[in-house]
Amino acid sequence: MRGSAVGVIRNPVLPGSHPDPSILRVGEDYYLATSTFEWYPGVRLHHSRDLVHWRPLGGALDSLRLLDLTGCPDSGGVWAPNLTHADGLFHLVYSNVSTYAGGFTDCPNHLVTAPSIDGPWSDPVPLHARGFDPSLLHVGDESLLVNLVHDWRPGHGGSAGLEATRYDRTARRLVGEPVRIELPPGAGWIEGPNLYRRGDRYYLITADGGTGYDHQVTVARSRTLAGPYERDPAGPLLTARDHPDLPLQKAGHGSLVDTPDGSSYLAYLAARPEGRRGPCILGRETALSPVHWTADGWPRTPTGLPEAAVGAPPTAVLYSERKESADRIEAPVLGPDWSTLRRPASPDWISLDESSGRLRLHGGRSPQSLSDASLVARRVTARRCSFETAVDFRPAGFQHLAGVTAYYNTRNWYFLHLTADDTGRTVLRRASCDRGVTTVDEQGEEHIAEPAGLRLGIDLDGPTLRFRRDLGDGWQPFGPALDATVLSDEHAEEHDPGGIRALGFTGAFVGLWAWDLTGRQLAAEFSDTHYRTH
Repeated sequence: MRGSAVGVIRNPVLPGSHPDPSILRVGEDYYLATSTFEWYPGVRLHHSRDLVHWRPLGGALDSLRLLDLTGCPDSGGVWAPNLTHADGLFHLVYSNVSTYAGGFTDCPNHLVTAPSIDGPWSDPVPLHARGFDPSLLHVGDESLLVNLVHDWRPGHGGSAGLEATRYDRTARRLVGEPVRIELPPGAGWIEGPNLYRRGDRYYLITADGGTGYDHQVTVARSRTLAGPYERDPAGPLLTARDHPDLPLQKAGHGSLVDTPDGSSYLAYLAARPEGRRGPCILGRETALSPVHWTADGWPRTPTGLPEAAVGAPPTAVLYSERKESADRIEAPVLGPDWSTLRRPASPDWISLDESSGRLRLHGGRSPQSLSDASLVARRVTARRCSFETAVDFRPAGFQHLAGVTAYYNTRNWYFLHLTADDTGRTVLRRASCDRGVTTVDEQGEEHIAEPAGLRLGIDLDGPTLRFRRDLGDGWQPFGPALDATVLSDEHAEEHDPGGIRALGFTGAFVGLWAWDLTGRQLAAEFSDTHYRTH
């Protein structure tokens, strides 16, 4: 449709686990980069021409050369990437968090560049590990890296504020000592900093109040880099903190982009809980809001609240980009909506037959292992959805398992699988793990005389999960209804007396899983795999 028109942006624009959005415009093209944590490829990228329709590009960090997640803890790995453009190159900054236990956060930060959003991405430039959530600001020939400074010392609250360090784009390294940023009085814990230069002022867009229901996007500004910064007297730029009945909650961690006509938009994360501030199975998602600038230079959203529908910018052409076939595996490589756990999809454990769409998975390590799992999964993007596949697997013993999973992390998952009992018969069983406690329903198992042609399915309906199977006699339920909130961010978060045991940042996934606990990598084959929303 041509001509001057205004579309509608329906939030979330990136449903399912797409938190910490970093938004960028280069010419007429918009890009969004989001966190991926322990999942490969690292840093999910999306493209749009109108802010309404978004096309998945897959992950930028798709090899061990760019990202090594071996041993990465649950909800560790890639936190809060930042995407910018300068000198004809995309600049992608990211943390790789290897621990957050005991008050420590080991977070080496790296920078890669590429002439195209599709790559190839350069070898990573090591930056520092003083803190996380790094971002770049380019002003002319100079660049500044700004980040939270993590304070491990007991009683210090975990944060020593924000700092900025000059980055030399020609030498590809940090230069000089960091400059400590003087924040507004009483600022408290501030993270996710994005620094902008507008007119003669620096603007800090930050995430305040943690990552839960008190989350908010705040703005502060200063005429000098070091500050002091003054906070917008009108309060947060956007938050749902005092509005528990809104459909979008946890709004925070924002970044700004200008459109070609000079208007502005805020990309931020939000979540859709089950019930009033209940558990969030879908994780934290990406939403957008228009922003206007006041006469005295403050950015404001229309209501200060996350909204399910907002106006899109006027565009010369409103169109829907070609949608990738995201619900199936039907290409010689995994499509952009598929992820693998802690290791790249390489031929030594995974292969695809382009003509048949069959996926062959060689069995990997146990679900408690922080390396070499054989799990291919995709984000759950709707409260009501289904996932199904055909599986062919010939287990020789109880250490061989393959099937479908509804997965959150190593401590929270459901698994409908083929295995062998102690007599060598192939059986269909359900296993589950709830905060690290694993159970297997051997009483509810079913003997499978011939696995070929067996189909397995998962149905999610809000807080309820059900498995089903088809032996050629039509779909039949398998086992009782299960509690899907086990797969939520809130359920995954655990604390010990000394601090955090596990964080819950990723949202739920559904996928294909194969175990071989003998180490011999017995393979399972999956075909006709579909994910659908309802």
